[in-house]
Amino acid sequence: MFNAPRPSQPYGASTSNGLGVNSFMSENPLASSMYDDGLDPWSNSPSPAPPPVPSYPTTSSSGLSSVIGNATVPPIYIQAFVTVDDTNTGETSVSALSRVLRTSALPASTIDKIVSLVSSRPRVSRLEFYVALALAALVQSGKDVSIERVAQLAQDDELPVPTLDLASLPSSNSTFGPYSMPDPPRSIAPRSYSAEDPWSVPKYPSSAITSPPITNGAGPGAGGVTNGATSSIAGTGLPKEWWRKQETIHVNILGQQGFLLNRYLAYEVTSDRGAPVPRRYSEFVFLWDCLVKRYPFRLLPALPPKRVGPDENFLEQRRKGLARFLNFIVNHPIIKDDGVLAVFLTEPSFEAWRKHTSISYEEESASKRVDRVEEMGIPSDLNEKLNFVRGKVGYLIEHWQRICMLAERIIRRREAEAVRVPHLVRRAYLPAHFALPPFSSPSTSISAPTPSSAASSPTTASDTESLASSIFGGFTRPRLIDAQADLSRLTNTMKSLVEVNERCWRGDECELCAGVRQGLVDTATHMQKHSDMLEHRSRTMQYSTLEALKGERDLYIALRDLFIRYDRLSGDQVDRLKKRVDANSLKLEGIKQAHKDGWEQEADKYTVLIEKDQAAIAAALNRRVFVRACMWHELRVVLHNRENTLISQAVQAFAREELDFSESAVANWAAMMDEVANMPYE
Repeated sequence: MFNAPRPSQPYGASTSNGLGVNSFMSENPLASSMYDDGLDPWSNSPSPAPPPVPSYPTTSSSGLSSVIGNATVPPIYIQAFVTVDDTNTGETSVSALSRVLRTSALPASTIDKIVSLVSSRPRVSRLEFYVALALAALVQSGKDVSIERVAQLAQDDELPVPTLDLASLPSSNSTFGPYSMPDPPRSIAPRSYSAEDPWSVPKYPSSAITSPPITNGAGPGAGGVTNGATSSIAGTGLPKEWWRKQETIHVNILGQQGFLLNRYLAYEVTSDRGAPVPRRYSEFVFLWDCLVKRYPFRLLPALPPKRVGPDENFLEQRRKGLARFLNFIVNHPIIKDDGVLAVFLTEPSFEAWRKHTSISYEEESASKRVDRVEEMGIPSDLNEKLNFVRGKVGYLIEHWQRICMLAERIIRRREAEAVRVPHLVRRAYLPAHFALPPFSSPSTSISAPTPSSAASSPTTASDTESLASSIFGGFTRPRLIDAQADLSRLTNTMKSLVEVNERCWRGDECELCAGVRQGLVDTATHMQKHSDMLEHRSRTMQYSTLEALKGERDLYIALRDLFIRYDRLSGDQVDRLKKRVDANSLKLEGIKQAHKDGWEQEADKYTVLIEKDQAAIAAALNRRVFVRACMWHELRVVLHNRENTLISQAVQAFAREELDFSESAVANWAAMMDEVANMPYE
């Protein structure tokens, strides 16, 4: 019932796959990527305009790069940064920088001024972090402290070395569970590679009409083997509670490797299948190309694109995209067992393995067949079901892309609004705390803390209206002034205020001043704790909630690409071959009836042609059934399960994390209330 002739489809000229159908696989997988916007380089849908955010003078790592230049960075700088950036993102938070500076035993007022000088953003880059440590070292040595002084020392390749007690570095005060992050880099154990073709399935199908197998240049161990095994698409779907058994792949950035013009960015791929292995982007492209040729009728996510001169944000987004790609295919019920994928995840030198191995790109329909029971299980209205899904896939991509972009903007707005201050104090506040003064300005100098200088440091307590919010709160509350960077700066300023008011004019025995000072110390402690929790929650949403949303979007993009491949590759030449068989049969009968000289050789020639065409027809009909079985499997098992189960899992995880965060915030403020309840009035 599935062998009825189908209308031929017009295809452009391209390479052939051996079945008379133009091949989609010869195209460059990155020639036209839909991922192209300034926020997330993996999208194509128009996004709603963000609410206007006022621009303020800010510092940037590019500005401070001229300060550090090509100076040799002392090891303590690198050690301190790695301590607070163990996930290798290239940046850290203002709160983490403040914790490092507190190990230098500098006054809180000095730490506050250093933090304000090097960064006005909620995150601190590596270069800004180094400048802050250089300023701290100058303060410790009692020298003239200024940005110009650091620039001069860097030019002389004599960056000062601060005294830091990193062993006593306090950890984050957040009390809820850690977010999922890639494992830190580990040493890679060398292993020898195998020269065998990992394409482990037999190569040639059995058909109703016997014909000699036709090779396509496959590697050793794959030729001349007939196949009689059924495919693995039978059954009711995935195992019970399959979502609890998902394999997880981590992708980390190892950094630039190679020499001169052959420089490339290397990634470390970590899985449960073996030791971590280094991979470059071109090897991800090779894997994608191999899988899409072998499994053209399976759901395969797209690869993130390349870009000339990428910045750190683009590289981080691409790392996440590569991780989503690998996590999708290792949990696909069919592709997860592919031999090349197994080698990609375990072979230390993938490039050397490729040079010594011949790999078959043959379509899986050539080595698998669908038995009669499986064929009868394919619904007769499969085309209607596919057309129904096809009709809404574009809208699904658009809506999920918009959800991803809005969610990412909400997360970023939490940090972006860290520099937002009331209009009444903006003019007086910004120059001192949120701008990196020019090198010629005397305001860049940091002198020893004095009561008069420390007392002039304003606070931002009036700028913290709400201290707990949800990721979805951004849809209704455009002002999220509770960003963790503001709270961290507020903590530093309050500690500086305590230092200024350490002694009362009435003497050391003033109980009123002592009680108020202790209350301010407790307030600063709990402000810092809440800042740490906000930082932790923001990173959790970036690495769990947002990635889950993008995974859902990637699923529908993969579905759209599957329909494109289906339209291009599912056609066959059965009708043309049947006409040719009929014509050759008539010629054969005429030759037999004529009985001319040498008719036996001519008859044998047409007999071979007829048998060859009949074998091709049988293979094409088997492939037609297999393609339908694949589409039914991807629709029923892969798409239907993933689009529902995984989003339910993500929403439940988000709700649980928000509840944990809210409970921790309430517990923090309740503890603060208990500690400040006895602050004296007189």
